[in-house]
Amino acid sequence: MKLKPKMLFAKILFYIFIIYFGVSLIVYFYQRNLLYHPGENNYLDEGPLSHKIEKVNIQSDNDLVGWYFKKNDNFKTLLFFHGNAGKLDNRIYKLNEFANLNLNYLIFAYRGFSGNQGKPTEAGLYRDALRAIDWLNQNKVNNKEIVLYGESLGTAVAIETATKDTFAGIILESPFTSMEILAQKYYPYLPAKIILKDKYKSIDKINGLNIPMHVMHGKKDNIVPFKMGEEIFNKYNGSKSNYFNDYDDHMMEFNNDLIQSIDKFIKSLN
Repeated sequence: MKLKPKMLFAKILFYIFIIYFGVSLIVYFYQRNLLYHPGENNYLDEGPLSHKIEKVNIQSDNDLVGWYFKKNDNFKTLLFFHGNAGKLDNRIYKLNEFANLNLNYLIFAYRGFSGNQGKPTEAGLYRDALRAIDWLNQNKVNNKEIVLYGESLGTAVAIETATKDTFAGIILESPFTSMEILAQKYYPYLPAKIILKDKYKSIDKINGLNIPMHVMHGKKDNIVPFKMGEEIFNKYNGSKSNYFNDYDDHMMEFNNDLIQSIDKFIKSLN
């Protein structure tokens, strides 16, 4: 017996709903596999360190591997929060440039990255960041001498960390406003605001900060739209500067212009 048109239409809608609900459920349970990629290397360069570092252990919920470079007691210390993919080794080309400046630095890997135990979550990364601050404090580095540096996903970690105390400054490389908004860009057919676990609402936090900010973003970024970095810069009411490049994509080129913008910012903090 043939179904009446209304019944057929209702049946089709029912199956569409079941499929949609099923896809949403799968994404809900596996979304962190889509967000965090510890084993992926999508960086521009990888080579040897040009300087000696101390390999350190930072105690969080799990032990975290870190690299510490101390050049001079009188220099600011840059605390590097990496993005959602890759190992510490993938940032060596950046670290080599930092080592040429009047800077000390600490870079560490979050839980689940660079061989660390545990699984990354928004709350977990925030805790790891605070334990890195504790490690610096225990090694006689005052928060007012720390420059927070966030790379991509790490910009959200840097911003959250900056809400906890007064630091020397903050540098944001390829920042995003909110993971909710970014998820809607990539998955417009899913209810991102409902199912997203790690929301990283940076845009809601920036005016709770009171430190100098330097924002760097490439206008050809096809992962995090340039307008997000521009929005963060425009919305921030504190002391700020920017390096907006017409040709860079998400993985910004660490050329002389970019390095000079960092150097100028660091010198302005003294």
